[in-house]
Amino acid sequence: MIAPAYPMTMPRQRPLTPADIGRAATLALHDELSLAPKPGLVTLTDCGSHTDMDAHTFMRSMFSLRHYFVHIAQAGFEGAGFDVLERSGIAAEARMRHATGGVNTHRGAIFMLGLLCAAAGAALHDEGGALHGDAVRTALRRHWGDALASRSQRVSTLPGGIAARRFGLRSASTEAALAFPVLFDTALPALKAAQRRGLTPPEARLDTLFHIMAVLDDSNLAHRGGLAGLRDAQRMAQDFVDQGGIARPGGMTHAHAIADAFVARRLSPGGAADTLAAACLIARICVAS
Repeated sequence: MIAPAYPMTMPRQRPLTPADIGRAATLALHDELSLAPKPGLVTLTDCGSHTDMDAHTFMRSMFSLRHYFVHIAQAGFEGAGFDVLERSGIAAEARMRHATGGVNTHRGAIFMLGLLCAAAGAALHDEGGALHGDAVRTALRRHWGDALASRSQRVSTLPGGIAARRFGLRSASTEAALAFPVLFDTALPALKAAQRRGLTPPEARLDTLFHIMAVLDDSNLAHRGGLAGLRDAQRMAQDFVDQGGIARPGGMTHAHAIADAFVARRLSPGGAADTLAAACLIARICVAS
């Protein structure tokens, strides 16, 4: 059963502010956490493929990050350089680990959603008025594209980065340098299409997760299951999408079966979870197009 979730968008009674953007990022993390069944990922009722974290860990982590997202959105609004964003992210990760007893719950989200909050803040300053997804992506490229391209050339010592380099995958840093193509070209169109088909917000988000899993070079999957684990996960997700996704008769049963298969192999698509949360963020702060 899919858990209840917050509405897809935030009510607009006044102009959007950087504080609104930051709060929307925290809500977007809850959007992702509240979904079930999610293959290998922590939900409100189970730990997926993880033994060191649960929903309580995630909630403590989200609480520790709530000011970070507001702060980095404001920094983007003020035109901060990439070094400022990077220092803010490093400090946020330290707070997250303090809140979780050292567990990495949201490192990827700190990076991805943090950049998107900054870009949304910059777009708000540059464009004014209502935000559009294209404006957020353009602001990311305009303000920090060169810095992100340079960062993507660093040799990562993190497990996901090591796996990406080992298997020749597109890393999270490369996704950022390319202005998040899976988010903007796959996840957001899938989310909008699911809404147009009349799916509830949780159903639309779950359907979108499988679209993301089918195409993303998820380095967390590669770290845990090698290249074979990643490709098997992508094939299972693509098969789910090809058969009609969550809306078809038996769709939920199929999703549960995939979740069980992931847990049996200790696979966890953390990169896909971050991308889904990012799509929820953009949906919350940007007007539909």
